[in-house]
Amino acid sequence: MTGAPAGLTVETARRALAKRFEAAAIDSAELDARMLVGSALGLDLTGLITQSARPLSVAEATRISDAANRRLAGEPVARILGRKEFWGMPLQLSSATLVPRPDTETVVEMALEMLRAVPICSAGLKVADIGTGSGAILLALLSELPNAYGVGTDVSVKALTTAKANAIELGFGDRSVFVACDYASALNGPFDLIVSNPPYIPSADIMALAAEVRDHDPRRALDGGADGLSAYRVLIPQVGPLLAAGGALVVEVGHGQSGQVERLMTAAGLINDRPPKADLAGIPRAVAGRKMPR
Repeated sequence: MTGAPAGLTVETARRALAKRFEAAAIDSAELDARMLVGSALGLDLTGLITQSARPLSVAEATRISDAANRRLAGEPVARILGRKEFWGMPLQLSSATLVPRPDTETVVEMALEMLRAVPICSAGLKVADIGTGSGAILLALLSELPNAYGVGTDVSVKALTTAKANAIELGFGDRSVFVACDYASALNGPFDLIVSNPPYIPSADIMALAAEVRDHDPRRALDGGADGLSAYRVLIPQVGPLLAAGGALVVEVGHGQSGQVERLMTAAGLINDRPPKADLAGIPRAVAGRKMPR
């Protein structure tokens, strides 16, 4: 073969890919096709439009075909692209990190609300993100808190490497540090805000998850033990002594877990002065506790 299939242009390749995805019952067929073709060709939306009639080379057609086959095999677009947007910021991913999801932005929103409710001297805000993964929550908060300094922990060195690369790329390298440890075990306080999206899926429920999650997100970041609460039982008692007076802990929780997590916070001496915050589906997603102000 000396060229791509006759008549295959940027636009016909995109349309053909969208039809293949639709036939495979992929909900976001059009969007996925546009993103994968754009990535394979190094084109943004404007480029896809302005170069729509351009014929493809063999190499370009091959890259598109390879990406299409991965998507049809159930791999998420974010994994194929190696990146995902969160809080308006592009984040690199790795096999050791979750794909950040819109539900988790609820944690960022709740954390900012907790800080506004009990104002703290803005000159030296200290934030910790436990189980930081790609750094999504921590970096979103640093983008909103220009005078804050952040610490991200993770048991995975590979995840920390990804988070650090994201921090540097987004311009937060001088306001963040990343530490390998189990939850908060290596940290010294006080912190004004601690956030976490710990594993919370009950072990027996993991096989029922969508294949895009079950087969591609790291199991260690999903598996919350028999009842989904194992991580909270470790994390919450660690966090209490690390919080400054008036400081807050905000965690993501799964469906039906908010009340149990609130009780774990109360048992650790934290007060629940705000109700859980629901995500766009109406599910209580972010739970907060505060250390008693002096």
